[in-house]
Amino acid sequence: MDKIILFELNEVPIRIIEYFCKMRPNSWLSKNFDGLKKFETYCENGGHISPWNTWPTLHRGVTNQKHFISDFNQNLKEVDAEFPPLWQILADNKVKTGVFGSLHSYPPPKLQGNYSFYVPDVFAVGKECFPKDVELFQEINLKLSRKSARNVDSSIPYKDMLRLFGKAGSLGFKMNTLTAIGGQLVREKTTPWKTVRRRTYQTVLSFDVFYKLLVKEKPDFTTFFTNHVASSQHRYWAALFPTEYKELKYDQEWIETYENEIIFTMSRTDDMLRRLAHFVDKNPTYKLMITSSMGQEACDSEPIETQLYIENHEAFFAKFGIAKDDFTFLPSMLPQFNYFVKDSEGFAAQLETLRVNDKKVHFRDLGEGRFSIDLGQQNLKSTEISLNGGVLPLDQSGLKNVVIEDKSSATAYHIPEGHCFIYHPSFQKSAIHSHQISTQEIMPTILQNFAVEIPSYAAHPSQTILK
Repeated sequence: MDKIILFELNEVPIRIIEYFCKMRPNSWLSKNFDGLKKFETYCENGGHISPWNTWPTLHRGVTNQKHFISDFNQNLKEVDAEFPPLWQILADNKVKTGVFGSLHSYPPPKLQGNYSFYVPDVFAVGKECFPKDVELFQEINLKLSRKSARNVDSSIPYKDMLRLFGKAGSLGFKMNTLTAIGGQLVREKTTPWKTVRRRTYQTVLSFDVFYKLLVKEKPDFTTFFTNHVASSQHRYWAALFPTEYKELKYDQEWIETYENEIIFTMSRTDDMLRRLAHFVDKNPTYKLMITSSMGQEACDSEPIETQLYIENHEAFFAKFGIAKDDFTFLPSMLPQFNYFVKDSEGFAAQLETLRVNDKKVHFRDLGEGRFSIDLGQQNLKSTEISLNGGVLPLDQSGLKNVVIEDKSSATAYHIPEGHCFIYHPSFQKSAIHSHQISTQEIMPTILQNFAVEIPSYAAHPSQTILK
């Protein structure tokens, strides 16, 4: 049996890793790339693919045509009973398990049992996690994520930072991390656009917390999820690969500003992998599995000056006759807006009439009072809102055309192909790629590694990934 660290590197295709190795020959990835076992993964989900439906496929071993997970904060009670996530199966079978940030991991289990630690994803509704002393970090982590969803909030939350850094030692923050964050804040004064890198430094802080838990608890299986490279790819792929577009609509100044951002985020990933590889070298009962649930590639896009968002939730719901105590704003990834609404039938009926410039606003009724509303209309020259057949002035609607600071659209978007790399110091030099595997094979392969019975609905485990 191998112990496994599952490093969930969201949406990064193999070509980005290869490009980074070429551009940074002294990086850990470049120096160790030939010795990694390498597979291209393929997600077999039907319809629109996104991280909130592809990671459940990887974690549960079935596609979205069975697990039906499509949005954050769905009620997963029935799904978890029929197709439980990997960490639940392992913990139920007395495998010492740690979870850190994996999607759809909220709420934490009521009984800790065989969990070494459990820190849910940044779309969690609450800060609950364990060990208890990590809750301060999770509270501030969730707050920062909410405030920097599309534009990075350039303010400095001094009180929160003082509280957080006052616990630096117990949380595991490294001195070089704190120094790097200090340097980042200084650079923002002279180069304001670099506030976009705060998202990455938030991940670096998370990794420090995770790494301390890993070293202290040494679970048999653990996850760590990060979205910082995926976020940068979406925004700045066109800056790194401008020749991949038939008609590039971004100017040279924008390209020169952001052309190194994907490499910057990958460099911070490389730092994390270097530390994990060092841990594996000292603890060779472990293997490091680096994987995505899908990838990205260039897509048509244009600069975004503005996007339409719900800026004032209370004002928006007041137009539906819903008081502030009768709805709850739930975490989501913009331009989606998720809510719980007490009068779900009345709200759904009115939402059917909501129009922006005479186009119906798309929404999903997720059941049990949960709704997901899709906005984000771009570069509107005029904005006419109507509800229940009447005109709704924009300045009274709770909606706002928000200025997008970096003007980035989704210059890259989701594709089924991702990656799965395995590191262990005993591996010999290998080919650049082996063969393509389905993301559905990863869950049963890990279960087989721990001699845990594979559910009848799961795919056959791969005989080559971990061997």
